[in-house]
Amino acid sequence: MDTTDHTIDKAYSYRDIERKWYAYWKENGLFHSEPDRRTPYSIVIPPPNITGALHMGHALNNTLQDILVRYKKMQGFNVVWIPGTDHAGIAAQNVVERQLAQEGLSRFKLGREKFVERVWEWKKKSGDAIVHQLMRLGVACDWTRQRFTMDEGLSAAVKEVFVRLYNEGLIYRGEYMINWCPRCLTALSDLEVEHRDEDGKLYFILYPYPDLKGGITVATTRPETMLGDTAVAVHPDDQRYREAIGKTVVLPIADRQIPIVSDPAVKVDFGTGAVKITPSHDFNDFEISKRHSLALIQVIERSGRMTAGAGKYQGMDRYRAREAIVERLQKLGLLVRVEDYRLSAGRCYRCSTVTEPMV
Repeated sequence: MDTTDHTIDKAYSYRDIERKWYAYWKENGLFHSEPDRRTPYSIVIPPPNITGALHMGHALNNTLQDILVRYKKMQGFNVVWIPGTDHAGIAAQNVVERQLAQEGLSRFKLGREKFVERVWEWKKKSGDAIVHQLMRLGVACDWTRQRFTMDEGLSAAVKEVFVRLYNEGLIYRGEYMINWCPRCLTALSDLEVEHRDEDGKLYFILYPYPDLKGGITVATTRPETMLGDTAVAVHPDDQRYREAIGKTVVLPIADRQIPIVSDPAVKVDFGTGAVKITPSHDFNDFEISKRHSLALIQVIERSGRMTAGAGKYQGMDRYRAREAIVERLQKLGLLVRVEDYRLSAGRCYRCSTVTEPMV
């Protein structure tokens, strides 16, 4: 008489069942494949960043990939799903920097070599955790082909592709306006900039004519960039400035003459309808400069301090320079007025520092 207990547990015991069968699949190479005469079907996993644990989004997209590779395998395709992790350089750097801060350290105190070592230690810890999580999901990846985006072979492949594209004339280097984080010291995509409505000021500044008989008042939220101005722009249909187009004004403090140009990008209802054009530090101004062949003068450098192009304000923090420039304009009698203004500030999504548009 069979006395074996055939009762089924009331609850699914994933701990025992999933660990057992996943280990069996791996040990028997069921996820591995080699090229043969079958029609190939491959997926390279969108590599998760080594900045922490996987989230629900990872679980979803890996489940969908898992369904596809298993379905194709049953259809007779030669299937391979290549796993890996992504370095996410700046994001990983920030994670390690927060850890160092808890120890009273910074990447500068630690030095480049030791800091790189700490980042690699984090990669080992976080990367292993991510791989373990993927395995717990039960994904049918070929783990013998696991890669990391900073592996030597992959880095060489990236260089090879870029050189080929350049030699074929498909990519080029040129001046381009980017979002720059003065704290992380890196460029940010538009998606990595968080725009917030914040309280600010609108400064009305008189740019006098060379003969000092009148001038044009411009409105700006960033007086510190005026040292990089290369024009004043007005809308071509704005009757108030029709006679001024083509003339020049004196750029206050810098004491150089800049032209008055007309451009349809100018918003007639903003400020006075006349705007300063600083091509190196504003996205719209950069585009206007290309249409009018204006020079690019960079007055704020990567750390958020003023450059040599800012004259005596060189080395000042951009906000300290703003205060000093506003004070100077007041003494010269060129600061017409200051109004409270609600503006949209772009901030780095990683550290919340106000980003700097930069060429």
